[in-house]
Amino acid sequence: MPYTYKTTGTQVAADFSAQISGKVVLTTGVSPGGLGGEFVTRIAEHNPKLLILASRNLAKAQKCAEAISAVAPDVKTRLLELDLASMASVRKAAGEVMAYTDVPAIDVLCLNAGIMAVPYAKTVDGLESQFGANHIGHFLFVNLIMDKVLRAQNGGRVVSVSSFGHKLGGVNFADLGFGDGKTYNPWRAYGQAKTANMLFAVSLAEKLGSRGLTAVSLHPGGVAGTHLAANTSMNFSTISAFGRLGVDAISRFDFAKFFLKSLDQGVATHVRASFDPALKEHNGGFLEESELVPENKVKVYAKDKAEAERLWKASEEIVGQKFTY
Repeated sequence: MPYTYKTTGTQVAADFSAQISGKVVLTTGVSPGGLGGEFVTRIAEHNPKLLILASRNLAKAQKCAEAISAVAPDVKTRLLELDLASMASVRKAAGEVMAYTDVPAIDVLCLNAGIMAVPYAKTVDGLESQFGANHIGHFLFVNLIMDKVLRAQNGGRVVSVSSFGHKLGGVNFADLGFGDGKTYNPWRAYGQAKTANMLFAVSLAEKLGSRGLTAVSLHPGGVAGTHLAANTSMNFSTISAFGRLGVDAISRFDFAKFFLKSLDQGVATHVRASFDPALKEHNGGFLEESELVPENKVKVYAKDKAEAERLWKASEEIVGQKFTY
């Protein structure tokens, strides 16, 4: 029976229990009351070998570790400080992961962390904050620890948590920073960052699929009460921001699909994207409501291999390092 928007992470985790068992899973953006914290707690009940909880706030990650211990006391956890808005922090965290002598391989890397439609700001490295934290931080982190992901016994997996917000627009290579904030629209910036998440999965599948890597992206759905939505209540400023995007962009966003889910429902797609072995045959694909979205239903600019390669090269230039596979 196919999954639906009502499917829970608990249900999907039970369906893929055998695939979760014995795995090392690293998840970014782990905090209580968020999708990251919920995801790791749901899969903890199925005997993973190790859950690495990455967060910019270790106190919040520790609370998630305690929640895991409450439901699965035998499952090991490890905390990792990671601020994706700082390349220095990303490099430090990646170095820490690569130095884990007891963790030779990472089976699943779930790129869950993100910010949404925040007021204009720059990262410490001078990047527009949504593009910097949602894409560039993950781009650098994944590539720096890729050797361990590729060592996974049955092929490693990278899961990028995107959004149907990618329909708000593609990557504006001519002006990634919105004129240093002068032309900034929080939703357009969110659309650009979420499209970048999808194109990153396309690139990873293209470059490393032959070495066993599976990379997919997903839309988790609208989830009530998460920290991500804290900046996006439907007030006058939000409506105004949408208005400045134009009618066509608003229709592309498709509010009709914005059914608010519980946290457990919100991580169902995370779980399938992370553990379903059948997704190897759909490398670079995009999932929604725990199901693969047909390719002809995905925006062209979010799946185009030439766009993905262009983004890869632009990202290399931004981080000052080339990653050739």
